[in-house]
Order: sequence, then structure tokens, then C-alpha cells
Amino acid sequence: MKLETARTILQTAQDKARAENMKPLAIAVLDTRGAVRAFIAEDGTSLHRGDVAIGKAYGAISLGIPSRSIGERAEKQAYFVAAISHITGGKMVPVAGGVLIRDASGELVGAIGISGDTSGNDEIAACAGIAAAGLIAETGA
Repeated sequence: MKLETARTILQTAQDKARAENMKPLAIAVLDTRGAVRAFIAEDGTSLHRGDVAIGKAYGAISLGIPSRSIGERAEKQAYFVAAISHITGGKMVPVAGGVLIRDASGELVGAIGISGDTSGNDEIAACAGIAAAGLIAETGA
């Protein structure tokens, strides 16, 4: 994922959050390797919101499914998700707000993780950012 694309996704997600009067957010855009391409923690976010945002996106990249789906899987296969969390060094957060980013052909190009408001609102902001970059959001909903 090009840096400019990651910046567009991040900025639009932040703009959507401010337009909707969401709580302060931490927003992380990762490439397919799990490397952070863009990150912001708005004024007023708590200390580990950034870690949660990265964990949502990293978990989605790690398993190839949105963090919402990982959370649903955790309810059915708790030991599996716990093992994956251990393998990833605890970087995986199985809660909605980690959205896969795909191009028009369906190829995975990265993920965004957002934390700070409700998980549903985190996803709304994420999807707005992805759409602004002309890409497709996969939330698992």
C-alpha cells in the first residue's frame, strides 16, 4: 500500500469521526505485511488505544478475516484464538474495528484498525476512509 493511500484512508476516517462527533480515536493503517503505514492518536485518547487499533488491524491481517469475525470465532473456538494471540505476541485484538482493505479485484492490500468509540462507530469511520481511497472494506458484518 502506498503511503499516500494510507494517508487518505486515515485522514478521511478521522474526518468522518469528527463529523459524527465520535470520541477521540487512534487509527492505524497497515500493509499486508502488518507494517504500520499511517497512524494517529487524537488528543484525548487513552494510553493504549493505539495498541488496540494496531491489534485490531494486525489480527485481521494475520488471519485474513476482519477483527469482528475473529471475535465471533473466539466465542466458538476460544482455544484457537488464544493460540493465535500467543503466536502473534498478543498483538491480536478480536473485537470489531479491524477492517480488511481490498482493491477492486478483491486482492488484499492492507487493514485499518480503529479504537476509541464503540466498535460499530470505529468501523463506520474505517469504512469511510477505505471508500475515500477507492477501495473495498471487508468488515465481516
